[in-house]
Amino acid sequence: MANYYSDHPEIAFHLDHPLMKRIVDLKEKDYEDKDKFEDAPVDYNDAIENYKQLLEITGDIAANIIEPNSEDVDLEGPHLENGRMIYASKTFENLDATRKAGLHGISMPRRYGGLNIPNAVFSMLSEVISAADAGFQNIWSLQSCIDTLYEFGSEEQRQKYIPRVCQGESMSMDLTEPDAGSDLQRVMLKATYDEKEDCWRLNGVKRFITNGDSDIHLVLARSEEGTKDGRGLSMFIYDKRDGGVNVRHIEHKLGIHGSPTCELTYKNAKAYLCGDRKLGLIKYVMALMNGARLGIAAQSVGVEQEAYNEALAYAKERAQFGQKIIEFPAVYDMLATMKAKLDAGRSLLYMTARYVDIYKALEDIQRDRKLTAEERAEMKRYTRLADAFTPLAKGMNSEFANQNAYDAISVHGGSGFIMEYKSQRLYRDARIFSIYEGTTQLQTVAALRYITNGTYLSIIREYEAENEPLVAGNAEYAAYLNRIKAMAAKLEEATNTVKAAASQEVLDFCSRKLYEITAYTIMCHLILADAVKAPELFGKSLNVFVNHAESEVEKHYNYVNRIDAAQLANYRQEEKEAE
Repeated sequence: MANYYSDHPEIAFHLDHPLMKRIVDLKEKDYEDKDKFEDAPVDYNDAIENYKQLLEITGDIAANIIEPNSEDVDLEGPHLENGRMIYASKTFENLDATRKAGLHGISMPRRYGGLNIPNAVFSMLSEVISAADAGFQNIWSLQSCIDTLYEFGSEEQRQKYIPRVCQGESMSMDLTEPDAGSDLQRVMLKATYDEKEDCWRLNGVKRFITNGDSDIHLVLARSEEGTKDGRGLSMFIYDKRDGGVNVRHIEHKLGIHGSPTCELTYKNAKAYLCGDRKLGLIKYVMALMNGARLGIAAQSVGVEQEAYNEALAYAKERAQFGQKIIEFPAVYDMLATMKAKLDAGRSLLYMTARYVDIYKALEDIQRDRKLTAEERAEMKRYTRLADAFTPLAKGMNSEFANQNAYDAISVHGGSGFIMEYKSQRLYRDARIFSIYEGTTQLQTVAALRYITNGTYLSIIREYEAENEPLVAGNAEYAAYLNRIKAMAAKLEEATNTVKAAASQEVLDFCSRKLYEITAYTIMCHLILADAVKAPELFGKSLNVFVNHAESEVEKHYNYVNRIDAAQLANYRQEEKEAE
């Protein structure tokens, strides 16, 4: 029987990373739950076995329930009835299966009914579910919104809402409005305090809300009358049981049809403040979005895997000119590149998730006691790493998912353009990944300061030092490391070239190039370390990915070195005059 976890040993490989010991020890707080909860691990090895069992269960559900339902869900989609969103019928089957398996609220502490699962494992679960149906992964993974409520809500709010999510109730984050897409400072949904009921009332419209008719909403709204920027926004909790919010429209989308995207009308809806006033955008939404971006990175890796699976299976079966098309160099090269991107992108995803896990676990410990000086330094280091890596993981994997889905259709040839083949759905589903929760262009903006201030280069130097002893005595791996070092040198030179220009036009035009040079160099280090430890899994991908990365780095390096500030300024002026 198929299993979307155990069929891919590359996923389990990432459970064995050295940082996992520190993550589990912190997350379990020295295993204090072992005497309070029957399912709590007694030590590190017990925790890892629990994770593997959870992944096995999820892999089975994904392969044998969610994936077989995916075509019907794609064709039916959700629909609107009397102001309420109704899921596609097979989506209810998927939700029933994941609820019965206890796959909801799993990141939450056990005292609220959760499983206390770290982000790295949650990302693995998300990947597995996304490979089966990326649209359903959207619905399922939005349970991670509860992390923000746990971090910033009151204990009363935690007690009220977290157990419900752990039992399978759904969530959404209501941020975007018709006139406020990526620019959330323009959000105008009005929040007014109701003294008589000791609550807030929300009025206005939200648009493009994923899973918008959920049970529990986190809502960004303007609480400070007369303000027009982010400092007037607060975060609120809306409970569907209280009424006051209706679905006005469900968007008809290119892909992820099973995931409802709703336009909502708030009419005097009762809500409660989450955290402090005026911190909704500048603190709480940033935390919410970073979690969502990691979720999209995992969603992207799942589709990368499934696109590769579909292309590989077809290439092994399809015969042309008397032989299987997988024997053709052009096809094999395409498949090898798809697999290399998948392996490198997955490694970037899980490294990012591990960085998030360490600082989040230390933040949680800090709620109960004062951190030591060493712990505070550790939290600061991993917060910085997580903040730097999240835009790389989201941006690069969303682009890789689009590329792999595109190439899967190419391997299928004309059949890939036919609706009966899954590759067309993967292609449609993947297109949104580089758009929602922050476009790749916005991920570039988020990463840019870490490029120009040298943060990424210092991280790359650390990776060089870590990989030196790993490749010692192996001429082949040492040669790869030297090639990766050459990429880092080009990143440094290209960055200095842009900074020396002292021109905003040059920085704007070169930012995406610098971003990709950075990401490719980091991913090369990660896939090198993976290949040294498990050459049977990653040896081929190391060779292909370093070759691919070198060509991409060289292309971007040449672009940056040939840029002319005066020409760009003239070009921009000509555009303005043409308008």
